[in-house]
Amino acid sequence: MPHVIRTPSARSRPAAPRRSSRASAVVGAAALAALLTVTGCSGHGSRGGGSDAGAGPSAPAGGGGRSGAPGSALRTLDSLAVKRQGTKDGYARDRFGSAWADTDGNGCGTRDDILKRDLRGTAYRDAKSCVVVSGNLPKDPYTGKSLRYQRGRSTVDIDHVVALSDAWQTGARQWPARKRVALANDPLNLIAVEASANRSKSDGDAADWLPPYAGYRCTYVARQVAVKKKYGLWVTRAEKDAMAKVLNSCPRQALPGGGTPTEAPARFTAK
Repeated sequence: MPHVIRTPSARSRPAAPRRSSRASAVVGAAALAALLTVTGCSGHGSRGGGSDAGAGPSAPAGGGGRSGAPGSALRTLDSLAVKRQGTKDGYARDRFGSAWADTDGNGCGTRDDILKRDLRGTAYRDAKSCVVVSGNLPKDPYTGKSLRYQRGRSTVDIDHVVALSDAWQTGARQWPARKRVALANDPLNLIAVEASANRSKSDGDAADWLPPYAGYRCTYVARQVAVKKKYGLWVTRAEKDAMAKVLNSCPRQALPGGGTPTEAPARFTAK
């Protein structure tokens, strides 16, 4: 028999891995989904883009895997539900009760309680009154300026950190009246600020407006997160992204607490 020299056959060599067209499509789709997650593409171009239902956020608020320190505002932001902005239909200030109601029962209106807390060198109408007639705001949170408060002038306002209209559009529309009254008078949601800055804010959320004084933004956004968490309000996708952008610069910013209960006493009503 003739001597035959055999070369390695295709059968004897290790076969190159083969991927079916179906498997390739699955892998490709997964890669695209991962890319969209990283780049933040959601398919929604509107300000209120996000889930239509009450599903929570799908990624850490801080981005890049950061979720903030335990007890921080950044960590808490991740626990807020993300939804589209609700309707403003039916909103009116009196849906949150009469202004500056004495919900804590200390004999003073809420406005004077906040002036007493935030101002320095306060003077009162008389020795038995809690009505603040003057005082100083050493450093306005919104502008960083020193302000003089004089009753009857508009230099200093009391701001709802989470605006009542914004609250109405992110859950409060469905609340019982006493919960709305509680939010409107909760010291956690109230601060003394420069009047014109407050009015430029109007009812904007963090996606629309932030304090001109950058040194207060972490504290401001942390307080908004605390209020929304306490009362079960949701955020829009644009709002959450704006909050996360601020809080990423201060990932250990503590979440403020305190304030009054989330339901006003039974003697309070709202339309």
